[in-house]
Amino acid sequence: MTAAPEIAPDSTTKRAPEPEVDPHGRGKAERYTVFFFVFVPLLALVAAVPFAWGWGLTWTDVIIGAVFYIVSGLGITVGFHRHFTHGSFKAKRPLRIALAIAGSLAIEGSVIKWVADHRRHHKYADAEGDPHSPWRFGDDWRSVAKGLFYAHMAWLFLDEQKTSPKRFAPDLLKDKDIVRVDKWFGPLVGFSLFAPALIGGLVTMSWWGAVTAFFWASLVRVALLHHVTWSINSICHTIGEENFEVRDRSRNVWWLAIPSFGESWHNLHHADPTCARHGVLKGQIDISARVIWSFEKLGWATKVRWPNAERLSAKRVSV
Repeated sequence: MTAAPEIAPDSTTKRAPEPEVDPHGRGKAERYTVFFFVFVPLLALVAAVPFAWGWGLTWTDVIIGAVFYIVSGLGITVGFHRHFTHGSFKAKRPLRIALAIAGSLAIEGSVIKWVADHRRHHKYADAEGDPHSPWRFGDDWRSVAKGLFYAHMAWLFLDEQKTSPKRFAPDLLKDKDIVRVDKWFGPLVGFSLFAPALIGGLVTMSWWGAVTAFFWASLVRVALLHHVTWSINSICHTIGEENFEVRDRSRNVWWLAIPSFGESWHNLHHADPTCARHGVLKGQIDISARVIWSFEKLGWATKVRWPNAERLSAKRVSV
């Protein structure tokens, strides 16, 4: 199995500039922008739950949605991200194929495209060439708002320079198993959307059960996972804590840790991209790292790149 290539920064790529200290409260404006950008739509969804409970939402929908969210979400974090993009561990062939399939169920793009885009992001993080930096328009609050939207989802449709898989994912293009899964992305999308409806219909033995399962366990589940994943691109490069020195503006955002399965400990990830654990400090919950640990104990994963104390200490930001 070919190892994931290291994507080093260009020698011409400089550290992303820090925002100037300003007396007008731009930092607060950024936080308010993030609040309305993320929480208002989420609160609207939460408010809809009690109104729908019992007739348009049941425990069947919740359980089906949760299972698909966990499987597809871990497929992205453990599979697409830590394994395929950064080579944080080696996976036995059945696990490698399973992770590629699970990540495809998230409907965030095929495995090769996803990996190529993310490797490109690391090569040019928060500098020219980064496909989804929220700082491409400037540091004032209007530019940050525009940049958040761009980094969150607009880049998927407006990115001027399409990522080349031949340049950023040549190892995956040589893997017949992964190329096969990549080509089956369309059918996997169909399964991800319609399998919950089929399960809901069979469990309740009703068309209404199929309809509600499709709405909550397919549409809402996919939308929620998308926004959580996209928040790592947008929010985790805008606000949060910097515990480790990085050349970009990646930050840790604690309240996204559980829904993102540990991906929001983004500052350490950019400081040490191949590390299998992103939440390395006390109290930083990293579900994906625990899953990788389980795979290692079962013998399904080998050569796991766990945190190195000396390497972390050298990168630690002085308090």
